[in-house]
Amino acid sequence: MGMPSDDAVVIQKGKKQGDPFVITVNCPDKTGLGCDICWIILDFGLYIVKGDFTTDGIWCYIVLWVFPHPTSPTVRWSTLKERLLSICPTFSVSAYLNETPPKPSPSPVYLLTFCSTDRKGLLNDVTRVLFELELMIQRVKVTTTPDGRVMDLFFITDNLELLHTKKRRDDACDRLHDVLGESCTNVDIRSAGYKNDSIPSISSLSEEAARELFRSELSETEERSQALSTDVKKLKRANVIIDNSLSPAHSLLQINCVDHKGFLYDIMRVLKDFDIQIAYGRFSPVNKGQRDLDLFIRQRDGIKILNVEMQDEIISRLKLQMLHPLRVIITNRGPDMELVVANPVELSGRGRPQVFYDATLALKVLGICVFSAEIGRRHSTRENGVWEVYRFLLEEKSKYKTGVKNQIVDKVRRALMGW
Repeated sequence: MGMPSDDAVVIQKGKKQGDPFVITVNCPDKTGLGCDICWIILDFGLYIVKGDFTTDGIWCYIVLWVFPHPTSPTVRWSTLKERLLSICPTFSVSAYLNETPPKPSPSPVYLLTFCSTDRKGLLNDVTRVLFELELMIQRVKVTTTPDGRVMDLFFITDNLELLHTKKRRDDACDRLHDVLGESCTNVDIRSAGYKNDSIPSISSLSEEAARELFRSELSETEERSQALSTDVKKLKRANVIIDNSLSPAHSLLQINCVDHKGFLYDIMRVLKDFDIQIAYGRFSPVNKGQRDLDLFIRQRDGIKILNVEMQDEIISRLKLQMLHPLRVIITNRGPDMELVVANPVELSGRGRPQVFYDATLALKVLGICVFSAEIGRRHSTRENGVWEVYRFLLEEKSKYKTGVKNQIVDKVRRALMGW
């Protein structure tokens, strides 16, 4: 099938300082392409200011205006272009007929291990290095020993598909040595012996924690660790409408909601899961903290969304994502305190990018040590689907009053939402 043309993706710097970068994608269309593009942009720590989408079902033209997020690692624009090019379909019979392309083969998983003296912010520093190296974290096991050292196990995949070479592994180990310092020993990367086609379930959560994490509506009870801050209360004003009166061929999807990091990705993910195509769309700049989005959409077979039950299901899912895209709670785990973060997983099995980085950065800023960390999957109800769950075992709960615990939840949530 060949590779897409190099000019299928164009990234332009703003004409003057302070102007956004402009990303243009011009290639054959496929269902879910907008979601895939937004996922990569979110993974690179970029914030979408506004956007335009146009497609005739065969060819698409997408323009996004973006800024690097202040807390994200340095953006490597050439690498971003390569990643975007890698998901652009090439022109083919299957693209012309809008057939589902074959799924890419799963990437081999590698095990990164190292020992180091524990310190505040260690996990976030390692995560930043892995991001800069184009290494994706799939699972992590972090254990702190009584003598103050940590044994870290990172299960990773390589976006460049080069970790099978000695040079790539040596370069990664050298970068980690530079960041971790002389206290770091036994840095090693080797094959984990399996491919990234299955992620293990998270270890057992308490019934109370699971109920609070995966419920469909936010709690209004101030005593709970998910208590609503002023910013989160604004999320409850999300408006989602599907109108079939304005176009003979498409349904108009209108969304108004408070802005948050990954806003456009959250919408595109839901539409991709429902196999919905976008014919035209406009993503307006923020106005008083609110976002407006207009999308002309249709089903994969080219029919408007006329089924009332399907409309209600799409609206319900979108409102849930606008209202509650990420879940953050603090719970007790024996004598210690545990921070738990959860986010929905795409039907394709792909989780949300940058969650581990943002959560560990918030803990680093708060000066809180992480004694162990774990990433896994959790199957909730049929309606809620599969969730990716991050567990961080913190210091003894007796050291923190209720107000401080709520501060931790609020700080981590703000980091994840980009507030």
